[in-house]
Amino acid sequence: MEININCDLGETSEFCSTENDPLLLDIVNSANVACGYHAGDKPTMQKTIEISKRNGVSIGAHPSFNDPKNFGRKRLNLSSKEINKLIIDQINILAEIAEKNSISVTHVKPHGALNNMACENFELANVIAKSIIEANKNLIFLVPTGSQMEKAGKKLSMRIAAEIFADRNYEDDGNLVSRSKPNALIMDPNVAKNHVIKMVKNQALNCFSGKQIPCEIDSVCVHGDGKSAVSMANEIKDGLIKTGVTLKPLDQLKKFL
Repeated sequence: MEININCDLGETSEFCSTENDPLLLDIVNSANVACGYHAGDKPTMQKTIEISKRNGVSIGAHPSFNDPKNFGRKRLNLSSKEINKLIIDQINILAEIAEKNSISVTHVKPHGALNNMACENFELANVIAKSIIEANKNLIFLVPTGSQMEKAGKKLSMRIAAEIFADRNYEDDGNLVSRSKPNALIMDPNVAKNHVIKMVKNQALNCFSGKQIPCEIDSVCVHGDGKSAVSMANEIKDGLIKTGVTLKPLDQLKKFL
């Protein structure tokens, strides 16, 4: 079985440190790089791309609402035209820097509130998917498994990679447990490792209640912030390898070759 490990990186801001980024880029297979709208800047993108290229890590755009003061986590109601421009502009910002470093942007993963809203709303998901196709029809759309973005992307015959979250619990409807609840996050690296291995082996979400929801899983998202980020990513990587899983960058998965 082939699986990808991805991480949101290059998120320079008052809310997030990039201190762990070089260590994480030695563990993960794909990096979702902040494009300057919720976090990040061109020097950080450049540095992230350089390390990614050196480590054989594929890079993707991590577009967000243009709302750095809220780290892209505030829900905004924008028109389809505004969303279209938002997505294409951020893909192009990263692609321009990547091109100068002789590397290609291979995927797109929306960030924060934009991602959460599109998981629930097919119309918004469809706008995002069409915008990605307009920017580059060969880009892989990295989306939460079972989401409206997965449905929209498949309907448009996009290259879809479905992800699960290593450090988050799931509700019985397949949605993430709200961060406002005490059981939202998994803090223990060993617990997160077992959580991921069970989901990957069963190709099913582990709900907090014990319920299992069958789904497609191509990628595991590990988060880059927090004291246990690096140890958790290492635990998950080692755990997956020990179960016989082959880890690859998104664009090197057999389904995309």
